[in-house]
Amino acid sequence: MKSALLLILTLSISSLAIAQRIQQKDIDIEQFIEEVFAVQNGDVSAEELYETLLLFYSNPINLNNTYRDELRSLFILSESQISNFISYTAEHGKLLSIYELQAIPDFDLNTIYRLTPFVTVTETGLNSDNRSLLKRILSEQNNYLLLRYESILEDKKGFLPKKDSSDNRYIGTRGKYYTRFRVSHINDFSIGFTAEKDAGEQFTWNRKTKSYGADFYSGHVQLQNQGPFKNIIVGDYQIQYGQSLLLGAGFNVGKGAETITTVRRSNLGIRPYTSVIETNFFRGGAATMSLTKNLEFTGFYSRLNQDATLKEDTLERENFITSIQQSGFHRTESELNAKDKVSESNYGGTLLYKSPKHGINLGSTFIINKFSASLIRAERVYNNFEFKGTSNYNIGLFGDYNWQNISLFAEGAISKSGGFGGVIGTIINLNSRLETSMVLRNYDEDFHSIYGNAFGESTRNINEQGWYWGLKYKPFRKVEVTGYFDSFRYQWITSSINAPSTGYEYLGRVSYRPSRNVLLYFQFREQIKADNPSDNDQEVVIKSPLLGQKRNYTVNLDFPANDWLSFKSRVQWSSYDLNNKLTEGFAIWQDLNLDFGKFRISGRYAIFETDDFNNTQYAYERDLLYAFSVPAYSGTASRHYVLIQYRPLRKLTFWVKYAQTNYRDRETIGSGLEQIDGNKRTDLKFQLRIIF
Repeated sequence: MKSALLLILTLSISSLAIAQRIQQKDIDIEQFIEEVFAVQNGDVSAEELYETLLLFYSNPINLNNTYRDELRSLFILSESQISNFISYTAEHGKLLSIYELQAIPDFDLNTIYRLTPFVTVTETGLNSDNRSLLKRILSEQNNYLLLRYESILEDKKGFLPKKDSSDNRYIGTRGKYYTRFRVSHINDFSIGFTAEKDAGEQFTWNRKTKSYGADFYSGHVQLQNQGPFKNIIVGDYQIQYGQSLLLGAGFNVGKGAETITTVRRSNLGIRPYTSVIETNFFRGGAATMSLTKNLEFTGFYSRLNQDATLKEDTLERENFITSIQQSGFHRTESELNAKDKVSESNYGGTLLYKSPKHGINLGSTFIINKFSASLIRAERVYNNFEFKGTSNYNIGLFGDYNWQNISLFAEGAISKSGGFGGVIGTIINLNSRLETSMVLRNYDEDFHSIYGNAFGESTRNINEQGWYWGLKYKPFRKVEVTGYFDSFRYQWITSSINAPSTGYEYLGRVSYRPSRNVLLYFQFREQIKADNPSDNDQEVVIKSPLLGQKRNYTVNLDFPANDWLSFKSRVQWSSYDLNNKLTEGFAIWQDLNLDFGKFRISGRYAIFETDDFNNTQYAYERDLLYAFSVPAYSGTASRHYVLIQYRPLRKLTFWVKYAQTNYRDRETIGSGLEQIDGNKRTDLKFQLRIIF
């Protein structure tokens, strides 16, 4: 009887949901990120969030073979919704189709529309396919090849002819080339490679300079469910366990417009690395093996060459480095000379006990980091507690517990220096309309976690204490109110703050969604944080840090006129007050999107004016598929872009994007070798996707 009712339900709602499902492969991930996570903050590395969501988009989660941590990693479902999903499938068995999600308690249509691009419903797949691995790979439909070219049309100083032999110039061409191939099947295999040459880098074959065609290559081969081995990866990968205090894969959102689901991390284990960010990943091999039904062990080894400038200690006659260079650029002789100068080795493992029946995960991680040359920081007071030497290690414990609508999570670790890092938090669904979260963290000034990415104000888990409180309230079906308050403290000085300091920030957002595609929201964010006074400020006679007050305001409207025409209107402005000196900035833009089936056209016109860097406005833009764009609006200017997508065949798609910024407050743009003589900057991008 239940099966019959489910079938009737599925047939009755499929006509409503199928249109959304058809569009899954062309989701606007930028718009999704902006809507769910948006915070006007240049410190947020949204490219890594994009890559994380892209991983699930190109390789969706199979809802008939998933687990709580994997669902959490999407940052879409609440703890209550995840619990309801697990209870529903335990009682009714596997889902018949994606549309059955509407039968699960608390799964409203808006949640389902957000979720469907990143999930699928299939049979066990591997267990029902006894063909050889080679045949499965060759016949797999989930594959693609991307070819992309980007260029700035105006001449940068780095590409102009040399005036004399001492003139520094870029050694490569102005074009940026990007290639990506991937073929994968859920819970079975994934094979992929990526190649990239940035603008100014050479495309050449030279063993002396370690140049082999493109400047950067990345690749992986992944096999899953091979006997006792749940996961095996050779090549480039990342790992995430616990609260990412020691091992944090990809992007962890932290503070943003989503105030609940993003505060905790998930035990994702090993994941392929597909980004072109040339640092913060592992290269080598890793494997996860089931020891018992509830116990698994993940071991890994990595050896990766890093960019650095070697210096010689004249007393010890040994080479050392002061930092690892993370830009990934090799455009000049000096940048090329720093390429791959230091070898970094990492190895370790995680032992994880999982008891879904009791809602418990417990684990322990150890990781050892070794460098081929000593890391000796510059002699600055703020570097007193930073990592020094050639080796480091961390040992940590983590766990989480779920009881009804309460989720508890924690992780603690100690590094070779004796420094401690710890984070503990909870998420509580008080009722169907109200959720709350709280996170406490403490990272000692001598806690050294090279691959940690736990919750915090700073980009690294060091020299910080704080507590966070988030709320999400739905007073009506179409209205949502979210907010958070975060207080933080730096126990030691930093490179930008001359003394131990405290700060806080809070955010409030009210969203109104009268229909699935219409969204209106207002958002306010204020941050009080210490800042060093400017050396050029003659009125400041002391060098102790001052408290800067930054405020951001946003009003946004997404509105579809019909099936082929939609609009987005945005106004955002800010102010920054330091030492009673107030500066301001604003940006206004209008988006227009047209969908004619095989043709899709998106465009924007924006104007902005900012007094200084502190009021820079950040704006997500639609871009080529698998590309990401968040230009910084600074100065007095206007910007417009047009993005055209054309799909003449089901397996062939073209993109072209033209964007131009016109400044009214300057005659040159940029500085150094990036300088453009003139007040215009024009970007041109082409992309081709082929599905085999």
